[in-house]
This record gives sequence, C-alpha cells and structure tokens, in this order.
Amino acid sequence: MLRKIIQTLALLGNNAYFAGFFKGHIYRGKLKSVCVPGLNCYSCPGAVASCPIGSLQAVLGSYQYRFTFYVTGLLMLFGLLFGRLVCGFLCPFGLLQELLHKIPFPKVRPLKLWKWLPRVKYVILVVFVLALPALFKGDIGIADPAFCKYICPAGTLTAGLPLLAADPAMRDAAGRLFLLKSAIAVVTVLGCLSVYRFFCKVMCPLGAFYGLFNKIALYRLKLRKENCVHCGACSNACKMTVNPSQTPDSPECIRCGDCVRACRFSALRAEFMP
Repeated sequence: MLRKIIQTLALLGNNAYFAGFFKGHIYRGKLKSVCVPGLNCYSCPGAVASCPIGSLQAVLGSYQYRFTFYVTGLLMLFGLLFGRLVCGFLCPFGLLQELLHKIPFPKVRPLKLWKWLPRVKYVILVVFVLALPALFKGDIGIADPAFCKYICPAGTLTAGLPLLAADPAMRDAAGRLFLLKSAIAVVTVLGCLSVYRFFCKVMCPLGAFYGLFNKIALYRLKLRKENCVHCGACSNACKMTVNPSQTPDSPECIRCGDCVRACRFSALRAEFMP
C-alpha cells in the first residue's frame, strides 16, 4: 500500500501541470531544466520537469556538447543509492504499466525465449540512447534523440496521444513516424496487459542503466542464508521473474518488497548496507 501511495505521488508530482492536458501545450517553465529520476516524457502536457533519457540524448546529440555531467551524475547518484528501486517506487510509467496489468486479459507465463528478451533493453540503451545520438550528427551537427523519436512508447502514450487529442493542428501534422510509434505503443500496451511491467523487462533503457547498480547500490536485498529453507515463496511472489533466494541483487529486481513480505522465515530483508 505504501509503495502505491509513493508511486501515485510521483506520478502526480511529475505531471502537476494539469492545465496542459486541456490547453494542448507543454509546460516550458524553469523546472523543465530539472531531471526526474524516472521515465516521464518531457513533452507530456502535464510534465513539469524533464526525462533523464531525453535530456541525455539531447546533450549527446547537440553540436556543442558531447557529454553531460549533470544528467549522468544524477542517474549515477540514484543508481548508487537505490538501484532499480527507482523503477519500483518513483517511475510514473512503471505505475501505468502496473495499472494496465490489472485489466482482465490473458496473462503470459515466462517461456525459454524470456531468458534473452530482458537483454533487449541493454541493446536499446547502448545503440539508441548513447551511440546514435553521439555518433550520427545531421547536416547541421545535431543528432536525433533516437530512442525518443523512434521507440519510446511512454512518449506516444503520455505525450503524443494527449497532444493530438487537444490540438487539431497536430493531428493534421501526424505522419508515418507517428504510425510507427503508435504500433510500438500498441505492442507495449498488449505486452503490459499480458506480462507484468513488460516495458520495464524488455525495452526500458533507464531500467537497464539502474539495473547495473543493483549489486552495489546502498539500498539492496540482504539474504540470510541460515534462515532460507528454499521453499520458493519469494520467487513465486516476484512478478519480475527473479529468484531472490539465489540472486537477491538481480538487475531485474525493482525492490518492490513482495519477496520480503512473502518470506515466512525472515530470510530476506531490504535495507541500506555499506
């Protein structure tokens, strides 16, 4: 219950410019220079701050800069402190995925194919977020934010569609690229209906980045091996397809706490550790 309250507050806090949804334009005030830790599209009509993935690409793709210490430092700070707890508590799109999964729809069990699917998000991080904006500049020396422009379903669902609904002129301007992104968004929604946090597991470059810190973050899962009876209750409770009794620091763990609550033998604990 506490996690849902924090998630809801993060969603509302990140998108507090409610007038934008009615006026059909985005907030451009001073707060937009601030990055939030979770995935929340800059162009969402309600967004009052910037998405770190979009900001990172914007700086890497500009003609004047090649590295952004502010955004990278912010991501590393949250990664070192919390790891993927950011995904489980502070990411607005994470909450939207969980709400989609609650809709009655056939659920899919993990298959053998699922073993490599989570690796796709690391490819997206390296290729679309880092490499393409940094290496392939346009004629005027500015690169496209490849992930935001060609893939990001969060931008389509929370920014593109609301803006199109509020502004008829934008509907006339929508072209093939928007159709492509709409198709990706449809696949993402269907995936979230069937698989818990499908986007987090398969496509999210921000989750991939934070997952790299799960083993060294100050806030992590601690396994008391002497208490563990290998009953499987923790792995059965985990919706992220993690077995905490074997890999408590898995890069897929979002620190939601379901495994801790499911353990009857106090073998798992989430806490800050040096």
